[in-house]
Amino acid sequence: MTTTAPVIIFTDLDGTLLNAQDYRYDAAIPTLERLKALGIPVIPVTSKTRAEVEVLRSDLGLRDPFVVENGSGIFIEADDDRFPVETDQRIDGYRVIPLGSDYLDARDRLARLGQALGVQLCGFGDLQPEDLYGITGLTIEAAKRAQARDFTEPFMVPAHRSEDMDAIAAALGFQVVVGDRFAHVIDPRSGKGIAVKTLIDRYRFPGDALTTIGLGNSPNDLDMLDAVSQPIIIPAQTGLVHPGLADRAWPIAPQSGSAGWADAIERLLHRLGLVD
Repeated sequence: MTTTAPVIIFTDLDGTLLNAQDYRYDAAIPTLERLKALGIPVIPVTSKTRAEVEVLRSDLGLRDPFVVENGSGIFIEADDDRFPVETDQRIDGYRVIPLGSDYLDARDRLARLGQALGVQLCGFGDLQPEDLYGITGLTIEAAKRAQARDFTEPFMVPAHRSEDMDAIAAALGFQVVVGDRFAHVIDPRSGKGIAVKTLIDRYRFPGDALTTIGLGNSPNDLDMLDAVSQPIIIPAQTGLVHPGLADRAWPIAPQSGSAGWADAIERLLHRLGLVD
């Protein structure tokens, strides 16, 4: 028997809702349909760009807000009155909450970081779509969407990564967040956790206290998972948890990727009494 207890889901994409190797989400489709029927928002919180997330949202039929580029920007459809926000910024029918600086600033910060480390750091802006295809397996069109950045600059971590990289970045006034394949130069005023808290604070819901669920698979999801009441870790294909999350006593999904995502959500919905 369902209840009216309000729930909101925040989810990473790569290696979480999307399989790490093929980016598919087939196993999660029935659960996503159930969540739509229950009126539960599913909010992507990702390192991906707006252009990338828009394609995925269209494929999945999602109309909920989304967070891009590691918490640097929040996009809310203009007619979504569940998330009231005062902002003059509008892009293509979205209300936009920018939490970080713009892309040109990110490129400048990456150059300064490389100079301080004494290495040439290769960012997305230094690559051709064909290069990104070779690194990630993305199609050329998908690679172009990944390079259509508004706030941050991903870069390839040097083989001999300096242990001082984080400290050097902090001294220069920004952060480096390490993801599955790339590190990201981001503004310290932004972040997945800040974006999640911003949306939670603005969410209008009826009835009982809000249950917030977060799903992620890597250290760049830590702040998001810390910001929710029900964090869930998605393991790798090996079944192992990322070492950067291994010290957290959080529930772990029984499988990797979209299948694990769906299984974890279904179990939690049952536990919350939202489905029979």
